Amino acid sequence: MLYQQYGVIALLLALVAALIFSQRSPALWFGGALLLSYLAGWLTLDVALQNFTNPSLLTLILLLLVSIAIEKSQLVSWLSRGFQGRCLASVIARLSLSSALMSAFINNTAVVAALMASLRHHNHFAASKLLLPLSYSAILGGMLTLIGTSTNLIVNGFVEQTGEPVLGFFDFTLLGVLVLISGGIVLIIGSHWLPDNREQSGASTPYYLSAHVRSDSQLIGKTVEQNQLRDLKALFLAEIQRGSERICPVTPETLIAADDELRFVGDITAVSRLQQFAGLQLLRQDQQPGELLEAVLSYSSRLVGKSLKQNRFRHEYDAVVIAVRRGHERLQGGLGDLVLHAGDVLILSVGQHFPGQHQLSQDFIYVNGLSISAPLPKSLSNWVLFSFLATLMLAIVGIVPLIKSLPILLIGYVAGRAINIKELKNRFPLELWVIVGSAIGLAQLMIQTGIASNIANTLIQWLDGSGAYGALIAVFIATWLFTELVTNNAAAALTFPIAYAIAQNLGVDPVPFFMAVAFGASASFISPFGYQTNLMVYSAGNYQLRDYIRLGVPMVLAYSAVVLIFLPLIYPF
Repeated sequence: MLYQQYGVIALLLALVAALIFSQRSPALWFGGALLLSYLAGWLTLDVALQNFTNPSLLTLILLLLVSIAIEKSQLVSWLSRGFQGRCLASVIARLSLSSALMSAFINNTAVVAALMASLRHHNHFAASKLLLPLSYSAILGGMLTLIGTSTNLIVNGFVEQTGEPVLGFFDFTLLGVLVLISGGIVLIIGSHWLPDNREQSGASTPYYLSAHVRSDSQLIGKTVEQNQLRDLKALFLAEIQRGSERICPVTPETLIAADDELRFVGDITAVSRLQQFAGLQLLRQDQQPGELLEAVLSYSSRLVGKSLKQNRFRHEYDAVVIAVRRGHERLQGGLGDLVLHAGDVLILSVGQHFPGQHQLSQDFIYVNGLSISAPLPKSLSNWVLFSFLATLMLAIVGIVPLIKSLPILLIGYVAGRAINIKELKNRFPLELWVIVGSAIGLAQLMIQTGIASNIANTLIQWLDGSGAYGALIAVFIATWLFTELVTNNAAAALTFPIAYAIAQNLGVDPVPFFMAVAFGASASFISPFGYQTNLMVYSAGNYQLRDYIRLGVPMVLAYSAVVLIFLPLIYPF
């Protein structure tokens, strides 16, 4: 048993290191760790596979699929009309309440994606004043119910696996409301601290784009000044790539030659200016001007860490990347050789096979302008919303559990043409399924081998008589730190078995520790990379890391204080 414990500890340490330092999908590392556990004989095949049919995990997947129809309903457009106004505090209050209530029942990533479009074009306030509060309030709203965030359902899956009584639909609600109130106050006050990026020039938050000089171009043989390439205002000609030669800086006297690659930095809205130059190729030849899409790379995207050439982007997606933006960072080199990072904003010129050809949701967390899902007619939209609410009510009162009613509802949506099979295939959360199923197996392994108990005993000794409350604080802080370093789901998976072992060793009710893991895993406010919604608004709001720290630190302090004060009162040991 001792050698097995050492082997499992080494495996878990390698998993944590991979999650922190690698840019590959967490699903790869969790799945690989589970496979190694089976090959080493630490888990039997039956035990390893049965975790993928955990009722809470299946409920989570069904909810994500059902939410496709909810996203296509008219609910979002109804709520968006209430975000107008000239008082920032009033707008933030209404925005926070609306996004939180939606996130309590719908995937918060979908909520943020749906509301971003209207907020980016607000009549009175810059998007930078609104988008970060949108992300934070969506995170807070996810803690109102059992189904509000994937983390809550994942923790419930762990609880179910241990044989303890499962968590109820509204077990999170009382503490979640208190957290939402305190967080809402911070957002109302803190939104005034966020920058107004409307006043910033295009060069301070630039897109990076390039254009090819065709052999028949009228620009050839003339200088930059003669071609009026210095008079683009919102665009700046940063460099020219001529074969293996890189010309930088570009002077007004520089001659333009055939096959030159002109690299510009500036405002993407000025791209139409480049289309006025004959023989300067920017868009695909089969595209019409204006048919451009904006996509934000997910942290788990298989594109991250590779260049566009290595990813064979044009072939794989039937699309051409014409511009890239990475926060406030000034990019260099050719677009094809640019190594992509999570959060990069890509401006795409797409072909007719782009929508639905790939599982876009696994690579992109936000695609603006892409009609992956056509809006539902009013009557069908009303039916979708009513049937979803009826399904929730049946589960809440204990008549029909979600694991039974959601498949029926999903079949009804397909039969009623609110969702089609192609959408289900493209949006199936395969990576999440692999991560959670593998994580449940690894949590079992930590408990069965006694590793979780040993860690728990060591932690209790370090706390030196602080008791259950001190251990609860330690579990919450550890989970929060893991969330900021890796992801919320991974954080819950890594800390749950330790939290459960601590409760067992202390002989106290484990429910407060379950809640500490769930709330700690959703306390991601000071980094754009800890939670998907934070990453979605990163470039869209022209934010810098200091903006997350400026608003996120007060959010974490208020959130943590409310959780640690009221959690043991609502769920005593």
